[in-house]
Amino acid sequence: MEKVSVFGAGSWGTALSYVLAQNGHDLLLWTHRAEQAEEINNHTNNRYLKNIQLPETLKATADLKQTVGHSDVYVLAVPTKAIREVCANIKEHLNKKALFVHVSKGIEPDSLKRISEMIREEIPEQWIEDVVVLSGPSHAEEVVLEHPTTVTAACENTKSAERIQDLFMNNYFRVYTNTDVIGVEIGGALKNIIALAVGITDGLGYGDNAKAALMTRGLAEIARLGVKMGATPLTFSGLSGVGDLIVTCTSVHSRNWRAGNMLGKGKSIDEVLEEMGMVVEGIRTTKAAYQLSQKHDVPMPITAALHAVLFEDISTDEAVERLMGRMKKNEMEDLINLL
Repeated sequence: MEKVSVFGAGSWGTALSYVLAQNGHDLLLWTHRAEQAEEINNHTNNRYLKNIQLPETLKATADLKQTVGHSDVYVLAVPTKAIREVCANIKEHLNKKALFVHVSKGIEPDSLKRISEMIREEIPEQWIEDVVVLSGPSHAEEVVLEHPTTVTAACENTKSAERIQDLFMNNYFRVYTNTDVIGVEIGGALKNIIALAVGITDGLGYGDNAKAALMTRGLAEIARLGVKMGATPLTFSGLSGVGDLIVTCTSVHSRNWRAGNMLGKGKSIDEVLEEMGMVVEGIRTTKAAYQLSQKHDVPMPITAALHAVLFEDISTDEAVERLMGRMKKNEMEDLINLL
């Protein structure tokens, strides 16, 4: 048994806390809302996980200092846009080294930082034992039903990745390890862009042909950018690449697919976000990925088309026309270049 602190009581933070509690660890879950902590301590979190009974050993608090002091393993399960603020607040209470684990999937616009880079910028190196990424095809709604799920713990230090593997792994939650932090973070973040695009085509009434095309060519441009940034090509054929892409583009649980579906049916971004009531990481990540594609001079036509819809006020129909009207090319060109 280990002591573990989880920061962020949304659906994913709660689901991972469920796993840790089921595994017998001494778990403390932090939320910034006292009323939510009280509800979790009464074994439900209905805003995020309806009709789920949480383990009695899953304890929550709104006291950040208490949560920081509880352990030396910190699982950050907050949206990308909140990472810096939460880390800055954690820093104020640190008095020992901690192993940081982040489970969010995004890239910061403008700075173009991955989440592990943001953590290392906000937390002084003297307090960081290591930073591990936990990512893969995993919907919270299915994890708390104990449906079989597989994810990857990525860290350049294999021992740190294996420690997180041991913390989380059980008979329904299987954890692999990987040393390619860049690839795992890029794959986890950019698949949300493709899921938004797939949702749009579904909303427009297109069928499986369009979905297959977007997922296949989407993976190609994710890998193209990731490799340019230093990732290993094979990572994108794994859980945090094609695996995460499949689940996010095809599941009704996917926030990004649902948001895209509403956009395809004619709703505005503001209407979509108001109706969703939760963070849609793909919208923010589209801006960052578009900036990265320009910085690294990497062609990313699907990302560019979605960026035009979200931030340049072009119609979804026009974006589809742009994609389909591109110059002809060899399908294997990307693979040849990657290899």
